[in-house]
Amino acid sequence: MTGTTPTQREATEATERPEVVSLLAAGRLLGIGRTKAYRLAKAGEFPCRVLKIGGRYAVPVRGLRALLDPTTTGGDSRPSGQEGRP
Repeated sequence: MTGTTPTQREATEATERPEVVSLLAAGRLLGIGRTKAYRLAKAGEFPCRVLKIGGRYAVPVRGLRALLDPTTTGGDSRPSGQEGRP
């Protein structure tokens, strides 16, 4: 029998992993310094999707994972509006 309700393990794992990380944390993972990370985010050229929430930038973990692990299918690794860019 299959269900759509997450198992206890899945629910626990989901609460332990953040959905977004800070721009600085994402930059560190990508080897990008603070100033360049902010400059890229402001210009809409950060390597993956960046959300601006209030005055802060947040990077969805799903997009970062897709960028860092090319074997991952799906994922949102490009900023919105850049789907057609190489």
